[in-house]
Amino acid sequence: MTTTTAPATTGTTTTAVTVTAPATTGTTTTAVTVTAPATTGTTATTTAPATTAAIAPVTTATVTAPATATTTTVPAPPAVLSAGVRVPLADGGEAEYAALDYAASAPALRQVWDDIAAYAPYYGSVHRGAGHLSLLSTRLFEESREAVARFLGCRPGDQVVFTRSTTDSLNLLAAATPAGTRVFVFETEHHAALLPWRGRDVSFLPAPRSPEEAVRTTEQALRTAPPGPKLLCVTGASNVTGELWPVRELAAAAHRHGARIVLDAAQLAPHRPVDIATLDVDWVAFSGHKLYAPFGSGVLAGRADWLAAADPYLAGGGASRTVSRRPDGGVAVEWHTDESRHEAGSPNVIGAYAIASACRTLTGAGFDRLVADEDHLLGRLRTGLDALPAVRTLSLFGPDAPRVPVVSFTVEGWDSAEFARTLSERYGIGVRSGLFCAHPLVRTLLGEEPADCDGPLQAIRVSFGTGTPPGHIDRLLRATAELTAG
Repeated sequence: MTTTTAPATTGTTTTAVTVTAPATTGTTTTAVTVTAPATTGTTATTTAPATTAAIAPVTTATVTAPATATTTTVPAPPAVLSAGVRVPLADGGEAEYAALDYAASAPALRQVWDDIAAYAPYYGSVHRGAGHLSLLSTRLFEESREAVARFLGCRPGDQVVFTRSTTDSLNLLAAATPAGTRVFVFETEHHAALLPWRGRDVSFLPAPRSPEEAVRTTEQALRTAPPGPKLLCVTGASNVTGELWPVRELAAAAHRHGARIVLDAAQLAPHRPVDIATLDVDWVAFSGHKLYAPFGSGVLAGRADWLAAADPYLAGGGASRTVSRRPDGGVAVEWHTDESRHEAGSPNVIGAYAIASACRTLTGAGFDRLVADEDHLLGRLRTGLDALPAVRTLSLFGPDAPRVPVVSFTVEGWDSAEFARTLSERYGIGVRSGLFCAHPLVRTLLGEEPADCDGPLQAIRVSFGTGTPPGHIDRLLRATAELTAG
C-alpha cells in the first residue's frame, strides 16, 4: 500500500480515504490512501483514484456453460456514458439516440468518466509543487504517461508526449523534423496528416487501389528520393472507408531506404491493438476524443532523438530547465531533453489521465472480444447497405479488405447533408456528411470533382465502436430502406 498524508490543519479532523482498484489476472492490486482534511464533525467521503500501477476497475459478466463445463468469467464490453440518452424528433416524439459518428468523436467510456470524477477533487498543478495535491497530481500525470507507453508497446528510450490531438501531434513532429527532411504522404490521408508539412519538401503519393500497390508506390518513391532525412506519414485505418493499411510492410519499406515512418493511429487505436515495436514504426499519433476519452488531449509517442534535438514546440515554463541573464543583457535558456521539452505550460492533467484510463479499460476488456463484436456489427451493416439498390458504398481497396467500423456511402437521389439531417430529425440517428477532412480521398472515391466542400457531391459516414447496440445498426438500415423506397 502506498500512503500519502497531508498535514491536518488546526481545528479540523483528518480522514483517510482508501481506494482499491481491482487488478486484472496476474497483476497485483495496489491501494493508495489519500488523506484529505475534513471539516470539524464531518467525514470526508470523496473517492480518490488509485495510482502507482493500479488497474482501473473492469466490469465483468459471468458466462455459464453446461453443467459438465466450468464457469468462466469474461470481461463485459466497456459501457459508454451516452448509453440511453434520448433526443427529440421533428414530429414531437423522442428516441434513444443512435450515436453512429464515432470516427469524429467517440462517446466517453463510463469508466473514464468515473475515474475523472474520482480524481477531480484532488486536482492540482503538476511538477515542482510541494503541496499534497500537486504531488498526487504529478504522480498521476507521470503514471498516465507510463500507462500510454504500455498500451502502445513503446520501446526503451521512446518518449510519450501529451498534446492536444492527433493534429497537434503531427504538427509537433513536423516542427521537429531535421532541416532538409523530405516527407512522403499519400493523398488519401486525413488533413491532420496531409497538411502539417507545408513549407517542407513534400512528395504527395497517388491513391493506391490495394495494400500491395501502397507498398510498391512507397518503395519507388523512396528509392528515387535524393539523399537526406526522409519521413513517411501514413494512416493505420482510413477515416473514410475504415480500410486497414499495411503498416508493418510500409514500415519495412521505409526502413529499407533509410526513411522513418509516423503512424496516424487516430482511427486504428480505438479498434485494434497498436504496438510500436511490433509494427516497427518510429512514431505513433492519436487523439483521446476518438479513444473514448474526450477531454482535449492527444499523444505523440516514439523515438526521442528528433524531438530532443528540435527547438521546443512551444517556448515557456515547463519546457525550460534553466533561464539566466547573459552579460550582453539577453536571456540564455537551457531546455529539457525529455518529454517536458515539448509540453510547455500547465499540462492537461485530466486529459492525460482520461487517455490512460481509456487505455487501461480497453486493454482490460480485451481487443479480441472488442474486434469480434465490431466485426459482427460491421458485417450486419454492410450486408444491409449492399441490399439497397440506391446505396453505393465507397472503398479504396475493394469489398474484401479488412477494416474498422467506418463506412461511407452515397444515396441516389439524395443530397448527403439532407439525408444525414433527415436521419437525425426523423429517426434520432447521428451520422456525418461531407468530405470528412479528407477531401482528395473522397473526391477520388466519388469519381468527380465537387465545385465546393458544401456542394452536392459529398458522402454519408456511419461509424461505431464499443457500446453500440445492434438495434442502432438495425434502425439505421430500416431508416435508409424507408427513405430510399420511394
